[in-house]
Amino acid sequence: MSILLLLLSIIGLVLLIIKVKLHPFFALLLVSISFALLSGMKGDLIISSIQNGFGSTLGKIGLVIIMGVVIGAFLENTGAAMSLAEGVLNFVGKQNVIIAMGVVGYIISIPVFGDSGFLLMNSLNRNLTKKAGISLAATAIALALGLILTHNLVPPTPGPIAAAATLNADLALVIPFGLITAAVGLVAGLVFAKFYASKTYIDPDNNALVPVDNMILTNSNLAYRPGFFLSSLPILVPIILIVGKSVLKATNFLQEGSFLASTLNFMGESVIALLIGVFLCLLLPEKLHKDMISSDGWIGKCFKDAASILLITGAGGIFGTVLKDSGVADQLGAHLSTYNIGIFLPFILGAALKSSQGSSTVALITVASIILPLMPILNLVSETDKALAVTAIGSGALVVCHANDSFFWVVTQMSGMNVKQGYQLLSFGTLIVGCTSMVATYILFVILH
Repeated sequence: MSILLLLLSIIGLVLLIIKVKLHPFFALLLVSISFALLSGMKGDLIISSIQNGFGSTLGKIGLVIIMGVVIGAFLENTGAAMSLAEGVLNFVGKQNVIIAMGVVGYIISIPVFGDSGFLLMNSLNRNLTKKAGISLAATAIALALGLILTHNLVPPTPGPIAAAATLNADLALVIPFGLITAAVGLVAGLVFAKFYASKTYIDPDNNALVPVDNMILTNSNLAYRPGFFLSSLPILVPIILIVGKSVLKATNFLQEGSFLASTLNFMGESVIALLIGVFLCLLLPEKLHKDMISSDGWIGKCFKDAASILLITGAGGIFGTVLKDSGVADQLGAHLSTYNIGIFLPFILGAALKSSQGSSTVALITVASIILPLMPILNLVSETDKALAVTAIGSGALVVCHANDSFFWVVTQMSGMNVKQGYQLLSFGTLIVGCTSMVATYILFVILH
């Protein structure tokens, strides 16, 4: 009954948003409360789930969204985004924008959360897409799929590294297996973006959530525009800081607790790294005016536009937390764990938990705990088997990204997609890349046995 109720809740959510035209925030909130009441959750637990879901989600991603939107506002209004667009297009060629965005997502999401990576690259993606004269749907989906693949499959992101630790898998095997399976998934994702998503036309200028002065955006001959190197600093420096923190932590290059290690760890936190990116944005205008940073200027306007993203993202967190606290995820896991289907069981469990509660990281950690005692029964006992079990869980945790995942709302809201398009493009795309990655995992499993 809980599983049936979950399916009905998702259908109800889509109908509320698409047919009733209810704002996604209230649609998510109403569906979350309805599911909680009908599933028999007590009042106190419902209230705590709503508060914890909203608060914890925005606590993790809220400030990152704000910083990312501010960086995007400066890149747009100063012409820096156009400089970046021209530089990247000159390197990859106008016809390769979809491939370029997919590869960029694949690389930067190894240490960076997918939400953060999309926010960092959104402004550049819009301008590259506009310069190339193609649909934003194709490039946004290519970027999103590239980001979500390595986020789920390649340490040092929290999900796969925690799953590897739970299963006692060797990271020296998990990392290359994750890179390979994610790369195979990316190929499928790029084909999907180029030949399917591109058929849905979304104007790169449509309802941009980052405030844009139309005169500046359409005029590529500004009296002053920052150069390519200066324009790239607000994006590159935060990425380097975040990646650097992960590398230092993984390699123990610096003595833990030392001043330098503590400083780099602090600067490598997503919020701090992006705040540094915001300060670097102040170098982009030829001359900094107070109107740019005032409540009525670029920053003030972008805060107003960010409010909708924050509300919807927080409501998505409520939905995911209610589903988790209701026990439906545990019921799915307990039911499916009774079936002995080898390397495919971690994948199925990962997909079930991901779809039911929204968080890929939670799915990875939970499934690893479930299958740990089942590993001998599944005949997954060698070091290779353990590493491939991690990639199988990660592949499942890709399937599927929908309304209970904050990444779904970040991608759709920042790209100007409606919910129907989000399901058709992002949800369907994650289904394809997740299954493709699992096929790659199974091929590796067969070859190495």
